[in-house]
Amino acid sequence: MIKSFAFAIRIVKLYQYLVSEKKEYVITKQLLRSGTAVGALVREAQNAESLKDFVHKLGIAQKECDETSYWLELLKATDYITDKEFASINNEAVELLKMTRSAIITSKNKLSKNS
Repeated sequence: MIKSFAFAIRIVKLYQYLVSEKKEYVITKQLLRSGTAVGALVREAQNAESLKDFVHKLGIAQKECDETSYWLELLKATDYITDKEFASINNEAVELLKMTRSAIITSKNKLSKNS
């Protein structure tokens, strides 16, 4: 998923901005970890050993994506990012979450048919 890599780049840039301009380190570090993990897990899923492994890795990516939304919500609620900044990047997170969920559901349906 090219989108997950582009999302990771945005997360890294947001991290750099928040650390240098806002001097926020704790929440931002969590955001960096979860936001970049999504793409790494999608990449792992693409190289999965089986369909079951693919579903498992995407399931973890889905959790990391949802966690990223949480950190973004917290940054917005504590005025580290504006509503506009939040909406822009969180919309991408929600889109990735939907894509990941869809791939999981499709793959689980294939697994059910093969059983």
